[in-house]
Amino acid sequence: MSYISDNLFPTYFSKNVYRMNFRKVWEAGYRGIIFDIDNTLVGHDAPVDDHAKRLIEILHGMGFETVIVSNNEEPRVKSFSDAIGCKYIYKALKPRAYGYNKALEVLHMPKKQVLCIGDQIYTDIWGANRAGLDSVLVRKLHEYEPPHIHLKRVLEMPVMWMYVQKRKKMK
Repeated sequence: MSYISDNLFPTYFSKNVYRMNFRKVWEAGYRGIIFDIDNTLVGHDAPVDDHAKRLIEILHGMGFETVIVSNNEEPRVKSFSDAIGCKYIYKALKPRAYGYNKALEVLHMPKKQVLCIGDQIYTDIWGANRAGLDSVLVRKLHEYEPPHIHLKRVLEMPVMWMYVQKRKKMK
């Protein structure tokens, strides 16, 4: 018996958002992508960088619609989103489904066409799963994180262990 819910497991895993094969994502039928900001696209509280700008430019060029869904306050999320040309939802209340459902309204797409990408199990992945969306867990981009997020990382370790064990059994 497992005390860890499958609702905490991502649909997919990628080491880095910048190394994902978005052509395969498109071929799989996804047309909308929901991104987290901190330690998914840039380091925690970091400004927009050229990597984030270029990624979103490429995705838009492929035909993807993108939305930032963040628990941050509007000034952080709006300035970041404006700089990369994304729509956004701030104070998303992750892991509740609220922010993801708002993003679906913005995207005007069915759930099966939307993929969520984030670096934290207990916010990004759990929230996406609660909203009925496919999710990709990416490794954090940078080591620095505030203490409360570092604590969540410790709590994520048994979930990741169970996820890896489940994937091994499926092979």
